[in-house]
Amino acid sequence: MTTVSRAYVSRLAGLPVFDPNGDRVGKVRDVVVALRVGSAPPRVLGLVVEVVARRRIFVPMGRVTAIEPGAVILASGTLNLKRFEQRAGETLVIGELFDRTVRIMESGRPAHVVDAAIEQTRTGDWVLSRLAVQEPGRLGRRGQLHQVAWDEVEGLALPQTGQGAETLLATYRELNAADLAHALLELPLQRRHEVAEALDDERLADVLGELPEAEQITILGTLHEGRAADVLEEMDPDDAADLLAELSNVDRNRLLELMEPDEAEPVRQLLKYSEDTAGGMMTSEPVILAPDATIAEALARVREPELTPSLASQVYVCRPPSATPTGRYLGLAHIQRLLREPPSTLVSGVLDDLEPLHPEAPLGEVTRYFATYNLVAAPVVDAQGRLVGAVSVDDVLDHLLPDDWRERARRG
Repeated sequence: MTTVSRAYVSRLAGLPVFDPNGDRVGKVRDVVVALRVGSAPPRVLGLVVEVVARRRIFVPMGRVTAIEPGAVILASGTLNLKRFEQRAGETLVIGELFDRTVRIMESGRPAHVVDAAIEQTRTGDWVLSRLAVQEPGRLGRRGQLHQVAWDEVEGLALPQTGQGAETLLATYRELNAADLAHALLELPLQRRHEVAEALDDERLADVLGELPEAEQITILGTLHEGRAADVLEEMDPDDAADLLAELSNVDRNRLLELMEPDEAEPVRQLLKYSEDTAGGMMTSEPVILAPDATIAEALARVREPELTPSLASQVYVCRPPSATPTGRYLGLAHIQRLLREPPSTLVSGVLDDLEPLHPEAPLGEVTRYFATYNLVAAPVVDAQGRLVGAVSVDDVLDHLLPDDWRERARRG
């Protein structure tokens, strides 16, 4: 492959990193530069590379032997696996320079940074030499795009407030919610909140569910009350209940009042249970079918993309109504069984009559239940025989692991 002497950072993001033997090391997540006094272009110090278990490490630029269109090649497979910690004087190009507002010196017009080019000099060092900046557009249109040298704009060396996040989010587009949450925690605090503000409600809800509780509360607290209620509506009811349980009674009740009644009611129901019981761990939105539903209908339901693998592993059959709390619970059907039966068969004919959990079942009982029956999800039925929810294995693990397990994984 052709080795390039200039590379745009937005194209570097996500590129695989290989050692000299062709073994994959990780992915590029950012570029670290040192801003310099005057008009000298920033020196590229190295790359932030995400390796196993989402650990982000620093790879000095001197270890990079080649940047190719589809990969970054290192001089050695021996790496310092200490987690990357940003030092004073270091700037993250994607995390901190993208979306920054600058002034084009020639025209005096404002623009924001949408990309940056790093370039190898004759001495072998790398510098951040050029920027792609875009002027504000009119009537919703994109403004004019300019390619400029580093010293042809002003405003990059100054700390800013109110920085946008559109370009940064474009580089994060391919990340799943857990990886985006991890990336968010690597940003400076102010930038973190700017990105959270720029995410749409559904995406922010997914990301909040993957963050440590303290960070969930902090981000929710930076949002306008109406927006916070909208985000809570997009969260799974059990995640929303867990988050609201950490707030004061005043704040919790205020947000519940701002939520749509049909969205708030399942959350209110979950808040009645202690967090270390089946009721406190369950989701109130498993896949529920009527007795006359066919296996074809059941398979269509479990294909819904928003379902987690554990909730898609089985369906629950109940008398009407089908929303929790349902009519009388009849049993569950595992997806493996559904796949072995004719599509026209009624799902009620292939039910497993496994004894369900009760909402008050403590964590120890729930854990033994999962281990005994080798399950990834389990029904929760109240004293009246109604299905009130389902506990999934990820809910159980969340309660078995230390409270700060997400933060520990990040520090790793």
